[in-house]
Amino acid sequence: MSAEPLTLESVAGQAPGCRILRLTGPLTLSSLFDFQTTLRADPPPTLILDLTAVPYMDSAGMGAIINYFVSCQRGGKKLIVAGVNGRVMELFKMTKVDALLTMKGTVAEAELAV
Repeated sequence: MSAEPLTLESVAGQAPGCRILRLTGPLTLSSLFDFQTTLRADPPPTLILDLTAVPYMDSAGMGAIINYFVSCQRGGKKLIVAGVNGRVMELFKMTKVDALLTMKGTVAEAELAV
């Protein structure tokens, strides 16, 4: 597998205190550090993690999401994961992460849940 780049775009959500972090590309060990740096920089009260354009993820990527989820729980913040494709959802189901995270089909649905 070639090292496809991961791009991150942070935009304001419709609700006050809500940010949307759009990921484009695979979330893997090779792209993990930029992702973690972005998550740690000024975390919003609510973050919608848009995985619509993430074709696949490895265990390191999933671990980073779980670590952020735990950090949100400790800090009274909220994480919503949106737009998970079938391949990534299988990883979440296999590891039972889907039972932990608040997940929505689209960013629009996630914004309604804020």
